[in-house]
Amino acid sequence: MAVTGRSNEELHDQAVAEAARRYEESSPERERVESRMAAGVRFPDAPDALAVRADRILDRGGLSPSAVVADIHREAMDLPDANERIIDLSNELQAWSFLPRGVRAGATVARITLRRDGRELPHGTGFMVSPRLMMTNHHVLPDEDFPRRCFAEFNAQVTVDNQPDTVVRMEFDPRTFFAADRRLDFALVAVAPAQDGRPAGEIFGWNRLSVQIGKLVLGERVNIIGHPDGRLKEIVLRDNAVLVRLDDFVHYRTDTRPGNSGSPVFNDQWEVVALHHSGVPKQDAQGRVLRRDGRPWQHGDGDDAIDWVANEGVRISSILKHLAGLDLDPGRRALLAEMGPDSGLDQSAAAVPSAAPVPGAQHTTPPATGTGTPGTAGRESGAGVRDTATGLRARSTAFGGRKHLVFLHGRDQHGRKPVDLRLNWTAGLNRGLTLASLPPLDPQDAWFPFYGTRLHHLVSGRESAAESIGLDRLSAAAAAEVFAAESPTGSYERLIHEAAARTGMPQDGPAATEGFGADLPGALHRPLSWLAARSDLDEWTIATFLRDVDLYLGDAAVRQAVLDSVLETMPTTGELVLVTHSLGTVVGMDLLTRLPEGLEPVLLVTAGSPLGLDGVNERLLARGPHRPPRVHDWVNVWSPTDAVAIGCPLEDERWGKLTQVAVPNGRDRAHKIEEYLAHAVTAGPIGSVLTGRG
Repeated sequence: MAVTGRSNEELHDQAVAEAARRYEESSPERERVESRMAAGVRFPDAPDALAVRADRILDRGGLSPSAVVADIHREAMDLPDANERIIDLSNELQAWSFLPRGVRAGATVARITLRRDGRELPHGTGFMVSPRLMMTNHHVLPDEDFPRRCFAEFNAQVTVDNQPDTVVRMEFDPRTFFAADRRLDFALVAVAPAQDGRPAGEIFGWNRLSVQIGKLVLGERVNIIGHPDGRLKEIVLRDNAVLVRLDDFVHYRTDTRPGNSGSPVFNDQWEVVALHHSGVPKQDAQGRVLRRDGRPWQHGDGDDAIDWVANEGVRISSILKHLAGLDLDPGRRALLAEMGPDSGLDQSAAAVPSAAPVPGAQHTTPPATGTGTPGTAGRESGAGVRDTATGLRARSTAFGGRKHLVFLHGRDQHGRKPVDLRLNWTAGLNRGLTLASLPPLDPQDAWFPFYGTRLHHLVSGRESAAESIGLDRLSAAAAAEVFAAESPTGSYERLIHEAAARTGMPQDGPAATEGFGADLPGALHRPLSWLAARSDLDEWTIATFLRDVDLYLGDAAVRQAVLDSVLETMPTTGELVLVTHSLGTVVGMDLLTRLPEGLEPVLLVTAGSPLGLDGVNERLLARGPHRPPRVHDWVNVWSPTDAVAIGCPLEDERWGKLTQVAVPNGRDRAHKIEEYLAHAVTAGPIGSVLTGRG
């Protein structure tokens, strides 16, 4: 990065001037908002923005369900009024966890101190956004050389006894990573590990930045933690209001000081919504900054004399979008991926070649080791075949040789070893069996058909037409447009829109966007953002999952190849307990029409299933909602925060009699099969049939 050639003071003054210009240009919108608030409208935002926000508050535990039931159901309310009341309640009633979660968020915030002429001068604020990266303002760290003259001070605060805490100093490492932008006024820099080798984020925690929508509405309060004037850490708690939301910036009223530059701006769920970067000064008609006494301000007066009328923060979505577009080498791209799936940056990192790993980096995509040739037969032993392209058979003595437990996996398993996958499934199931007071199972007693590699090759072939436009460099919404154009039956777009509609997306008006790719044209960004906002899955995962479902259902060759792969590793006689997950639930429904007569399906388990979508169930081999053929008992388990389990519970009476259970999966593991199987309500029926205790 080139040195800016300008002092921090000049950059700060420029940021203040630009913030004041934006404040003046947005005056009509701000006056409209303030007028509505004065008239008693608490949150003068668009109805669909309120709907998204209310949904996210409930999903993220920002309000206890009992409070909602007691207040919302006390009187008849239409949906817009109910959404506004949920947001209002979340501002009025804070769960006890608000305070400890705030303490946890505050631990990630550090004072940035500058070494100058033998002195150490407080300079600004920064906060951890990954295990190894800290975010602050560009005018605090203007170029790659400047952080070498600074250090970060964690725990620069007082304890609960109002005694100074033990400050921990950590150096910056801009050679490993540094990125900045003057207009968005942000800098992202690596922090060198501690002496014991641990990264700063592992010691003090880090904030999971999110591109998802629904984190903030007009009129809502925000919280800021920082080091005003270089003092020990302080917090501005909820004494404020968001006034204007621009494309890249947000204006709010709160009491911050110059040292707060680089502070995180939190909502009440302690999600970072903006990077604080400047106060907004009052100006006269000539554009001069005014003092509190109304006279023009001069540099010698100091910032304390300025009549500050508001503050401005940079929207986190804009910063993440900028980072996603940077041309970085594989190592630095992998560092961005450590910010987590909600950041929208891990998909770009997923395409990074594994030949250039970053030491200590956390990769979300498992290494493709030991991949076999598609379609080849594996060598069997007691543990099953070794080749990763084929499935695993159970031991012939399992459950007396007459009962068979079959695990049927979902998409995105290519390059993974079936033996490892089977271990994971069994580990989750055994946790659930223990809770259900049933004996655990040996992994070798389960069948594990494997179609992941074959499906991947079929899907990759479909993507050849998109290679010329660089599919790996597109946003999720733009890639979804490509998938829609290549849909075998033109049904891909219908799947996305139906999924969003079934999860409550308002059908009129523009969606409130805080998400990555919000400026891209096309009809698919809004439903993808909506689906991502109410789940633990990012837009890329949702877009590619529905793409694979659409290809399986729409292309007869893909469907046949997948079913052939599964049938290669299936028992032929006896009693069948079929446990399916994700896309595997769709494959499993088709599989039940192809079973040999001697194999009797006594129990079907569908977990995290999209079968509730009409765009899915109408295209099954048996067509439309229907009772699975020959199945004695059926358990459908789903999690309300799982974006794949859309349309659950299955309410159409044509599904017939089944047991349906909603389970509270972990927020960041809502779609994981291990999480589903770890519940006693899921594992209990499986273990009861296999052990004969049912």
